Amino acid sequence: MRLAVAQIISSADPAENLGLIRDYAAQAKAAGAELVVFPEAAMRAFGHSLRDVAEPLDGPWAGEVRAVARDLGIAIVAGMFTPGKDGRVRNTLLVTGHGVDTSYDKVHLFDAFGFTESKTVDAGETPVTFELNGTVFGLATCYDVRFPALFTANARAGAQVNIVCASWGAGEGKAEQWDLLVRARALDSTTFVVACGQGDPETIGAGPAGSAPTGIGHSAVIGPLGSAVVALGGRPELAVVDIDPSVVDEVRSKLPVLANARHF
Repeated sequence: MRLAVAQIISSADPAENLGLIRDYAAQAKAAGAELVVFPEAAMRAFGHSLRDVAEPLDGPWAGEVRAVARDLGIAIVAGMFTPGKDGRVRNTLLVTGHGVDTSYDKVHLFDAFGFTESKTVDAGETPVTFELNGTVFGLATCYDVRFPALFTANARAGAQVNIVCASWGAGEGKAEQWDLLVRARALDSTTFVVACGQGDPETIGAGPAGSAPTGIGHSAVIGPLGSAVVALGGRPELAVVDIDPSVVDEVRSKLPVLANARHF
């Protein structure tokens, strides 16, 4: 399967961000990709009001993403915000195209490093997988990457690939942690991990938005034995890669960590 990782830098403007999605999706399709993955908060960058833009999955922003997927004939994963409980929003991944239409709400909320996502975001409750052209994908968002159980749950549900969409916060050691975590989750679950983060605003001359986790880049595709198929830097970039999901079965026959796991 050929897929693309779209390391964009979202702005506060959802319409402008739709333009980025159209542009990068078109580039991905031209390169032969069946799927293009965008980061968390592709709808609007953190550091701005989320309630102002949150809309249902059948709303106009998601409708425009579906139209892009339909017009280009490509599947798209993109982060958006949907209405939640008690005036909060849900941090949602929309998946659309090639007959797929599903979504995942971020389960683990980022109440860490001085940031309290739970003040404004309502947590999701269940893992989500989807099938595209015979390959099963699991979904995760940013802070979820610190919780192996989600990735192994996706794998037990059939996932050969885990997608992680992020807006990873900058800070001492954070890039190293991101690299370690996405590799570890590949090993935990013996899946490919497609880790797509927001690019680093400083690479385009924009400073960080206060304490909001705006992104550091370092998107990557990791093989099921923890090695990088591709790894990006901080700048906005599209990476197109070929993966062979049959490799997962080969790895699991040699390293059956899912089958050997004991549950306490």
